[in-house]
Amino acid sequence: MHDLISVIIPVYKVEKYLCRCVDSVLEQTYTNMEIILVDDGSPDNCPVMCDEYARQDSRVKVIHQENAGLSGARNAGIDMAQGQWLAFVDSDDYLTADFLERLYQACVDTGSSLSVCRWEYVRGETIPEHGTGETRVYTGREMLANLYVPDGAYFVVAWNKLYRKELFEDIRYPLGRIHEDEATTYRIYDKVKKAAYVDRSLYGYFVTPVSITRGFNPKRMDWVTAVAERLDFFEQKGYTELMVPGLQALADGSIDIWFGLRDQLPGSEKQQEEIRTLIREGLRRVKKYGKFPLRTEIGYRLFLTWPGLYRKLLNQVKDENGKQ
Repeated sequence: MHDLISVIIPVYKVEKYLCRCVDSVLEQTYTNMEIILVDDGSPDNCPVMCDEYARQDSRVKVIHQENAGLSGARNAGIDMAQGQWLAFVDSDDYLTADFLERLYQACVDTGSSLSVCRWEYVRGETIPEHGTGETRVYTGREMLANLYVPDGAYFVVAWNKLYRKELFEDIRYPLGRIHEDEATTYRIYDKVKKAAYVDRSLYGYFVTPVSITRGFNPKRMDWVTAVAERLDFFEQKGYTELMVPGLQALADGSIDIWFGLRDQLPGSEKQQEEIRTLIREGLRRVKKYGKFPLRTEIGYRLFLTWPGLYRKLLNQVKDENGKQ
């Protein structure tokens, strides 16, 4: 008998997209599952829609709770889940019909406790088929290194994966923070002995009109906090080979956020200085583990002295690369 998979879907103000999401899960070729819809205090018709799905299909279970954010909704689903495996789906996204089957079979075939697939940005109703379809196997340490590859977003996010439930035995998503996957996924990988990567696009990340037009969110500082915590974790655990790419990723992302704060958030001088301090500390800290590429180090020092000139030169480099 195939193992039970618990699919956890946080639900909040998505009545326009909820049916497409839930239907894509109900239509999975892998049928031994429970679907946990976590109504996170949604003020629209979503609570009624969730209850209607539960009436129509016994595999659907519903949690109604006061709004606790995405982390709180996922945590509630984890606590309720009865499956040996967990999957997360955001309620405006959707899956290919073989998402669960492919990820589950990859774990079975390779003896992995976690599997990952490619995902695609989608605006319509179909997920483009990209990838070779092959399955690659990584150690947990290699999965941590994959956080810094060009396609590292595949490995960071929570929702394109299948997890052994025991991986979450002492891990939950941090309440009240965005970029909650940046704060959590690396801790999962630290517990994994073997993981499978399925090189096929099985998950559609829906780009809503709101996500296209919204401006800078000051809570992006949560990203800085999460990635800084991850570096401290690497240091404590002895992942020394990840410190240089980790420090560079923290600096690059933090500089981008610094410009957002300066340009769009008056009164954010304290947060701006926190980021500048992180860059200075990174330039000192990296010496223990190696060094940044020379051009990168010069760029960081230029940012600390003349941020306007740094941005101008960076934009020129991006324009030149775009023309190549």
